[in-house]
Amino acid sequence: MNLDLITKKENQNTQKEIIAKIRELINFKNLEPGDKLPSERMLSEKFEVSRSNVRDAIQKLEFYGILKSIPQSGTFVANIGAIAINGMIDDIIRLEEPDFKSLVETRILLELKTVRLAAIRRTDEDIQNIESALNAYSQKVLAGEDAVQEDLLFHLSIAKACGNSTINTFMLTITPEIISYFNTVEMCDIDQRISGIKEHEEIFEAIKSQDTQKAKQKMKDHFKVLYKFCYDKS
Repeated sequence: MNLDLITKKENQNTQKEIIAKIRELINFKNLEPGDKLPSERMLSEKFEVSRSNVRDAIQKLEFYGILKSIPQSGTFVANIGAIAINGMIDDIIRLEEPDFKSLVETRILLELKTVRLAAIRRTDEDIQNIESALNAYSQKVLAGEDAVQEDLLFHLSIAKACGNSTINTFMLTITPEIISYFNTVEMCDIDQRISGIKEHEEIFEAIKSQDTQKAKQKMKDHFKVLYKFCYDKS
């Protein structure tokens, strides 16, 4: 296991320990919905960890709706009961980091939905953004350069065009993990990457023409190589 993976695992363990201590604090102080937590500095000193680790733990609890941070005011317990908070935090602490196959499966399920919604809801500005991402990907591939980030930016531009902020957030959450994995492997040869240009173009044209069925089918076709790669690695 390389140093980056070891460091990442240590940070995850530290984050879980902080989350458990925040739960203990909420229970010990009998904090109710709307009550304010101590500042990041105070929690950092109390738990004997860095402020960045405390911040990461708080952001994770915010993501799951357990805490709510208000600029210039502080961090507060969300409007849910103590039993629900304890149960949700138990689940978060037990939560394992998803493996690559799980990330890919989630991404594909999301994208088959986003591409259909994008075809319905896309604006002229969305079309410009998707086309710009498509051109950036094509230029990198044709120049023989790595285009992993441009590929994913193309897909993120579609997610943004779908008009659903929650789906867009999920895509933004899993994308860094996928990029990190792709940077360690060679998934496609040059012929497959060039084929990817045509597939991207077909997806783009289907969204532009607002053909929902074609958009979904072209996205499904586009993921055939990824499906194969994913399950060959499992």
